Parts: sequence; structure tokens; C-alpha cells
Amino acid sequence: MSLAYEDVSVGDQLPTLNVPLTRTLITAAAIASRDYQDVHHDPGLAIERGSPDTFMNILTTNGFVGRFVTDWAGSNALLRSVKFRLGSPNYPGDTMVMTGEVLSKDNGIVEVSVKGSNNIGDHVVGTVRLELPISGQSK
Repeated sequence: MSLAYEDVSVGDQLPTLNVPLTRTLITAAAIASRDYQDVHHDPGLAIERGSPDTFMNILTTNGFVGRFVTDWAGSNALLRSVKFRLGSPNYPGDTMVMTGEVLSKDNGIVEVSVKGSNNIGDHVVGTVRLELPISGQSK
């Protein structure tokens, strides 16, 4: 199902997304995004560099933010901007819980707050602006 602009109201909560943070997910996503930095796939080197374990890279976080919003909005949504800041690292064995809320809407554009938290704090906090189709209008 794809949402139309009229289907959305300010204050709507997006369905929660739980992302199990496996070592395989963190490693595979880093390699898939061509991020070969060792702290994303080698636990020994991550520890040597001061981290308690490997951790998720920013490109993977960005992908999950986009997925979270488009899972809710549907295939007709067009992401216009994604802005976020990183906080607590995502380590293997934890779960990132993603939540969001519709902040505003104006002329087909919807702004959504996004937060992904784990057991040590907020991993990602930001906003996504997306365009949704307006019923009766064609592009």
C-alpha cells in the first residue's frame, strides 16, 4: 500500500521497526557499501582502535532511515532530503528500534522525524522530507 498526501496527518506515528544488529548485518552492509574500514568488520582491530566491537557504518544507517520511511509511505513516495546525526554506535548483539512522527505537511511534502535507538542511547536522530502523491493530480 502506498500513502497519498491526504492519508497523512501531523502527529501520525510511524510503525516501529526493530532491526536486530547481527555481526553479519553490520559486516555485510559495510562491505556492500564498499566501506572497507576495518572497524566495521574486524572485531580485533576495532578493539585495538578503542571500540568495544565492530559497529555499523553511516551508509548502512542512512539506508535504514530511508527504508523505515519508505516502508511506511510506500512505493509512490519520493525522498527529497534526509538529514540526521549519529550518536551511540550500533554494536552486534543489540537491536536498533526505529520510531518516527509526522512533523509537518505542505503542498505534497511531508516532514517526518526519525529516531533509531539501541540499549546505550540514540544511534540516529533526524528528519526526512518526502513527497507524496496528491489524489487527483498527475505529475
